[in-house]
Formats: sequence, structure tokens, C-alpha cells
Amino acid sequence: MSSSETYFIDILTNIPIYLYRYLGPVLYVTGNIGNLLSLLIFFKKSWKKNVCVLYFIVCLFANTISINSSLLGTIFAYGFNINVQNSNVVLCKLFFYISFLISLYYPCVLILASFDRLLISSQNVDIRLYSSKRLAYFCISISTFICITFSLHVLIKVNIQEIYPSYFYCYYDLSTSYLNFFVYSTLVISSLIPLILIILSILAFKNVRRIRAIPRHQRHELRTMHKKDFQLLRCLYIHNIVYIIFSIVLVVSIGYSAKLNLETSTTMEQAINTFLTDFGSFLYFIPYCTNFFIYVCISKAFRHELKRFGYRICGKDLTTVHEEENHQHELARDNIELNNVVVSTIGLPF
Repeated sequence: MSSSETYFIDILTNIPIYLYRYLGPVLYVTGNIGNLLSLLIFFKKSWKKNVCVLYFIVCLFANTISINSSLLGTIFAYGFNINVQNSNVVLCKLFFYISFLISLYYPCVLILASFDRLLISSQNVDIRLYSSKRLAYFCISISTFICITFSLHVLIKVNIQEIYPSYFYCYYDLSTSYLNFFVYSTLVISSLIPLILIILSILAFKNVRRIRAIPRHQRHELRTMHKKDFQLLRCLYIHNIVYIIFSIVLVVSIGYSAKLNLETSTTMEQAINTFLTDFGSFLYFIPYCTNFFIYVCISKAFRHELKRFGYRICGKDLTTVHEEENHQHELARDNIELNNVVVSTIGLPF
């Protein structure tokens, strides 16, 4: 191996380490604080009655579990070389099981939320009636059961493996048949989920365009979507886009790993595969930590509720603050008008 290849391999090895060591804790802290603030706002009575908010609450709980288990464990393992799961079978199994389960469950809830927005944006009254909390609870329960059941193979097959003599590592079963099943099933699921999200988002976007094309005086007769519904729909669009973008690298790494399994790989190819997997895993955690920022940037109603919550913590009433701001604006406007009167009076000839 040449010195240039060794240098390139060292760079590929160190990039994920520095990402997890320095940016990982930032994601961990901001993700937890943002998810907590979002849950506090969405649990208010005025928000809980919206079906889409119910899906967002489920996503926030799932993301918080992922941040405090998978992300935290990966930060210690990759960033600081602290592998607690390598010495405890229970931690080993739970770490991989929760990581796999949430990575499957979160996009499934996004699909359910996208399907609900597709129903609520329809101009057909009968179709809109299917958007209900009862259907949401049923779909969430079914998807939870399916994801938990399908992920059980990870809980069974993951164990502390002896990779080399006297070197033990928490990993999947090393049998070729199981590794092929895991790689190809994960590749199919990781490719199919973004495709479904794209299709549902496009269909919902077309429904919204049809609503926008209806004359304003006729809209109240044909639709039940309010301003908050449109804002939540835009938030869901951004959720889907962020998830699809940051999962691309991981899908590529899984496909590249599947390709290497079919042929003899060189040291450089193995280093590239390891880099894509580690870097893709880091990017894959970003959608779990950006929920709060999406809501703040996209939803005006969420920003208003967050502002109200902040003033309440500081012991102020938002109505009183608005009255003070309006009073200041009136005083400023009166001063401007008074100055104009004085200037005009000075300009009059005697």
C-alpha cells in the first residue's frame, strides 16, 4: 500500500471520529431541548386536537428515545472509543435493537402523517372524513406492532462476537445468510420508504394547489383546512425532505456494502465502505434532532405559541406585551405626526 493511500485512509477514518466527538454532543443537546419544547407546545389543548400533531408527538417521542440511546451510545463509541456494549450482552442487544427499531418506526410514522395530510387536503368530503384521531390511533398501533415484531431478529441475532482471537465486539451474527438478509432487507426498506414519502408528498401538494386555485369566496364550501393545517403540512414536507436527503448517504453505503459482499474487496474499498457507513450514520441522526427548528422556521402559529410560552416563564402576559408594543407604536406615530405639524408650521410665512 502506497503512502498516499495510507494518508487517504487515515483521513477517511478520522472524519467520522471528529464529527461524533465535536458535533455529536451539539446534536444531542439541541435535539433533546428542541424535542422537549416541541412536546410542551404540542400537548396544549389547542394543538392536541389536530391529527397531524398527534403524529408529530409520536415522532418526537421516538426521536427522543433514539437520541438518548442510539446517538448517545454512538457518540461514546465512535467519538471517544468507549464501547460499554462490548462488555454487556443486555446493553449490546438493546443498543442495536432500539437503533434498528426507531430507524424503521420513525419513517413509518412520517408515512402515516403524509397519508393523513393527503386525506385532509382532498376536495372530496367523504375522503376527508377518514382523517380522524380514531384512524390515527389504529394506524399507529398497527405500525408499532409490526415494527417491534419485524425488529425482533436483531434482538435475537445480535450478540458479543469474537471477531479476532481475544477480541470481542458487539455485532450481528456473522453467518453469511443472516448478513445477506440484513443488508438486502435494509437496502430495500431504505429505498422504498423515501419513494413512498415522495409520492405521498407530491399527491398532497397537488391537492393543495387545487385548493389554492379555487376562488377565495368558494373555499369555505369545499375545504376544511385552516391556516394551521397548511402550516403543519409544510412542516411535514420539510420533515420528509430532511429525512430523504440525510438518508441518501446511508442508502449508498448499504448498497456499496452489498456490492463488496459479492466480490473480493481491497483495503481502500473497505476503508471507503467504513467511511460511508460511519458518515452516513452521523447524517442519519440529523433528522431526529431538527424537529424543533423545522417547526420554528415554518409554522407561524408554533412561533407565536413558543413566544407565549417564553413570556409565561418570564412572568409576563403576552397580551400585556402586545398592548405595550401597540402603545409604543402609537406614541411613535404621534411624535412623527407632531414633528410634521411643527415643521409645516415653521414653514408658514408670517
